[in-house]
Amino acid sequence: MKRTPLYQAHVDAQGKMVDFGGWEMPLNYGSQIEEHHQVRNDVGMFDVSHMTTVDFKGAEAKKFLQVLIANDVDKLKTEGKALYSCMLNETGGVVDDLIVYYLNDENYRMVINAGTTEKDIAWINTQAQNFDVVVEPKLDLAMIAVQGPNAREKVFAAMPGVEEVAGDLKPFNAANLGGLFIARTGYTGEDGFEIMLPEKSAEFTWKMLLEVGVKPCGLGARDTLRLEAGMSLYGSEMNDEISPLEAALTWTVDLNDEDRQFVGRKALEKLRDDGVKKTIVGLVLDGKGVIRDHQKVVTILGDGEVTSGTFSPTMGKAIALARVPMGTTGSCEIEMRNKLVSAKIVKPPFVRNGKVLV
Repeated sequence: MKRTPLYQAHVDAQGKMVDFGGWEMPLNYGSQIEEHHQVRNDVGMFDVSHMTTVDFKGAEAKKFLQVLIANDVDKLKTEGKALYSCMLNETGGVVDDLIVYYLNDENYRMVINAGTTEKDIAWINTQAQNFDVVVEPKLDLAMIAVQGPNAREKVFAAMPGVEEVAGDLKPFNAANLGGLFIARTGYTGEDGFEIMLPEKSAEFTWKMLLEVGVKPCGLGARDTLRLEAGMSLYGSEMNDEISPLEAALTWTVDLNDEDRQFVGRKALEKLRDDGVKKTIVGLVLDGKGVIRDHQKVVTILGDGEVTSGTFSPTMGKAIALARVPMGTTGSCEIEMRNKLVSAKIVKPPFVRNGKVLV
């Protein structure tokens, strides 16, 4: 299994190490629930070095990205501005979801998922063949996500010079400081930073953050936090066969420029014109129990399926994202242990910035 530069730090902190897409990563450091509350109420940090940073450089970098992804990088005008998008195949299915950062017209940075890295890079290289662009995976970068209402204050205390360059950063923007790339982004529904840095600096930076009181959190809490925040997980809410239109990600697709023929556009337009049959909604269980992935969802418009289910530590209830027939509202039933249990249908997010919204 692959290990991140912070592997030893996780072992030293009694991290429970598990196989996560071929990477040996910490599931938790004792209590997943405590780590979840730590991020919602204060600040926690995650090793996300298993994710891959890819740089795009060259005269046609922008032109290439306008074809490669469904959202339009032409929206990015200022250095460090970020955009969330899906990268599609010809049938409109999602190859991966990603964030792309604008550095200048000939220089962009993208962050892709760990489990899809090899597939993504092969796909990108194939698409790039007719463009004047250099695709450069930055495999020597580590990444630390510091998240929570007190995340920014703690990062500024731990890392000299960061406040000067990142103190005024708005959400979904990034700044450079030497070898550091500091983005005000995250996957928890809380404020904070995702910091890309050279592998050799990762352990020192992790220790500096520990010293100012930032607690390490594992992948278990990262998943319950992102689910409460209503954020999609690749392989669950969408995949190679499911389009953004069927995953409640229509907002990440830009069809405004009719001349921009991005990969998968024709398939999406056909799906839109034929009528999208399914979408993603939120579910909150009425009674006790935990909703699990792949459980059957019964609605008045037909059956659906749970794509991500968990117990919400913030709400004290079972919640889920589910793929159901388009237009489903009100309530539904979930098949749990051969019994049907009622649940309320809601519009995610469930929780954002510490507040319960449903």
